[in-house]
Amino acid sequence: MPGRAAKVTITERQQQVLRTMTRASTSTQALAQRAGMILLAFDGLANEDIAARLGCERHAVGAWRRRWAGAFDRLVLVECCEGLPALRRAIAELLSDRPRPGCPGKFTPEQVTQVLAVACEPPETSGRPVTHWTPRELADEVVRRVLVPSISPRRFLKRPRCSRTAVATG
Repeated sequence: MPGRAAKVTITERQQQVLRTMTRASTSTQALAQRAGMILLAFDGLANEDIAARLGCERHAVGAWRRRWAGAFDRLVLVECCEGLPALRRAIAELLSDRPRPGCPGKFTPEQVTQVLAVACEPPETSGRPVTHWTPRELADEVVRRVLVPSISPRRFLKRPRCSRTAVATG
């Protein structure tokens, strides 16, 4: 038998922010869905009913209910002391994914972009005697240009199934 669902309490202003998040074209689908979960939970729906309406798993609804319930006091404090813009940010942060475990990436977004830019150039431009980049040729070129100190062609550069050009994936 499942346990009791976490009780969801919402202030009027929080409800307004959540409703806006469910309808805003600038909200990610995940954020809109999670805001909808909280609103439906506040309306008294069971996790199973919320999951059926939103097309998600019952366990996910329970997890987001618990997360909301655990942060409610902090949200009220933000609402009272910092105002509506801060409340919007706090709710968006609360309903966002937490950082995933594991090592951070080895390359910065700028380095990834630079490697992709090189991959989009014809290899002949770099004086390479090939018509298409291979992972080894591309790795050698980005190291030669000092875009990255070192790079593994096997791990970072993968050959996509739909193209013959090697691209950065990571």
